[in-house]
Amino acid sequence: MTSPERIGVYPGTFDPITLGHADIIRRGAKLVDKLIIGVTTNPSKNPLFSPEERIAMVEREVLALGIENVTVVGFNALLMKFAQKQNASVIVRGLRAVADFEYEYQMAGMNQQLNSAIETVFLMADVSLQPIASKLVKEIAMFGGDISKFVSVAVREDVETRIAKKGLMGDY
Repeated sequence: MTSPERIGVYPGTFDPITLGHADIIRRGAKLVDKLIIGVTTNPSKNPLFSPEERIAMVEREVLALGIENVTVVGFNALLMKFAQKQNASVIVRGLRAVADFEYEYQMAGMNQQLNSAIETVFLMADVSLQPIASKLVKEIAMFGGDISKFVSVAVREDVETRIAKKGLMGDY
């Protein structure tokens, strides 16, 4: 008798996907048989890219990582309902700092109340990647700063092109 496939979900807006996200994807994929990157909508985060663009961006970055047990799926639903639909038994979350932990701990508790069969696993960000946040990457780029330490070359080009196209460049 073989054991059932262990499926994990790594949810996020990925606007844009950063090297920190890539690190969690790479490490999270080792913990499960299949890792589903759930690209969600979150209008309150004022996204720079559409859901379809973010899905394509994440797919491209995952392909570049060369990890075969990862797929990318868009969703606009309660995380636990999405995870159930994917037959997931694990939610993978990355932590950068204490502030992340407080929020994520509360979310994990709420999610456990919704479905106690799905465990949340926290992965600490690599020390060199801990300060990276998509929001900050966008802000740096909007003011003409160099974001190449935080995102891949392709994502840097995507972000800079989008900011220029939308006329979002600040004074610097």
